[in-house]
Amino acid sequence: MMDGTLSENDLSGVVAADKAHVWHHLTQHKPFETTDPRIIVEGRGMKVWDQNGKEYLDAVSGGVWTVNVGYGRERIADAVRDQLVKLNYFAGAAGSVPGARFAERLIEKMPGMSRVYYCNSGSEANEKAFKMIRQIAHKRHGGKKHKILYRDRDYHGTTITCLSAGGQDERNAQYGPFTPGFVRVPHCLEYRAQPQWDPKKEPYGVWAANQIEEVILREGPDTVGGLCLEPVTAGGGVITPPEGYWERVQEICRKYDILLHIDEVVCGVGRTGTWFGYQNYGIEPDMVTMAKGVASGYAAIACLVTTERVFELFKSNPDDPLDYFRDISTFGGCTAGPAAALENMAIIEEEGLLENTRAMGARLMDNLRALQDKHAVIGDVRGKGLFCGAELVMDRETKEPAPEKMVQQVVAECGREGVIIGATNRSLPGLNNTLCFSPALIATPADIDRITETVDIALTRVFG
Repeated sequence: MMDGTLSENDLSGVVAADKAHVWHHLTQHKPFETTDPRIIVEGRGMKVWDQNGKEYLDAVSGGVWTVNVGYGRERIADAVRDQLVKLNYFAGAAGSVPGARFAERLIEKMPGMSRVYYCNSGSEANEKAFKMIRQIAHKRHGGKKHKILYRDRDYHGTTITCLSAGGQDERNAQYGPFTPGFVRVPHCLEYRAQPQWDPKKEPYGVWAANQIEEVILREGPDTVGGLCLEPVTAGGGVITPPEGYWERVQEICRKYDILLHIDEVVCGVGRTGTWFGYQNYGIEPDMVTMAKGVASGYAAIACLVTTERVFELFKSNPDDPLDYFRDISTFGGCTAGPAAALENMAIIEEEGLLENTRAMGARLMDNLRALQDKHAVIGDVRGKGLFCGAELVMDRETKEPAPEKMVQQVVAECGREGVIIGATNRSLPGLNNTLCFSPALIATPADIDRITETVDIALTRVFG
């Protein structure tokens, strides 16, 4: 569906300029000395087209779980254009019309939450949360309750401090030394349960949560101020929490007066079939961060949302010049983000996309389980809504992980068939073996079936 606005010569110039000047994310550029990078030229609905006119069904929503309502939404683009003409930007120390309106609409979807702090990326939103926890430690605990716990296999962003809270060692490699005061707790993937767990004594979910308490006790409860977790671990292998896990985590946080920070950068705004992933599990967080799906990539926007209790801690003494959150996000003052987010939210509501996500997510899981019955290389299938993973193994008995190279071959074969899927890669030493699926919330039964039919073809080619 190339629209003809760029001629073949124009595209040739674009490719040359890209190869000469663009530093791509997460990419080794040595191969571009002899091959061309892929350039995505156009998108409509669930499909995108590259510079060669090849059409792809996008099963990962823009490559990084972002384009929740699909490509080519003119009403979002129009809303952004109209807002930019009226007021494109003013620093976040002042308010804006779309900022106020979106904050109100967002809080309506998050019972128990109260305040929205705008910024421009998920990494930045998580940094803000870490800063708040640290400032609260100084304000209320003499600086002592400053440690922040994070979970093995979770990911919270790309800055040095976010990497300090990152449970993916290959992502962290070569970037230390890291910010002190961040402490890792065990993952909660039952398929790869830690050998210390005794299934005869307690369910894995409860055991995994209790490991967090053990870390707290080891570090000293009076030193731990926050716990940062993804509701469903994303890039660490699409890990859905086992039964009983979140209830116990909530109990532990309340017992030790630890702020619970839920990172919804991937799961937020519909991805799991609810507005936010944590809402599947009855969690009552103190802080929630979000970014990718907030405006479906039509404008840069991220939010840190807190309870009123957290907010009140920063205005208790107006005579103290240091008694407020002394932070700024320059592009958190852009009005395009909340303008786009308002339309994005309206589309999700008007088109019933939460309901569609639940229905199509169930279909995707059913299809993946059918593939598991057919292909012995699929060791485990897991997911929530339109956020699913299939872990590949060489032996189901031993659970020996499939080599990353072969997993990437499956991704490449899907691409040759015109379907873009994802996979864990260069993140978890020896465990980059999970195929990842996160199609837009507009996915149809035909889209879901094509995705899994293509994976079937690819698995057969790579593993036989």
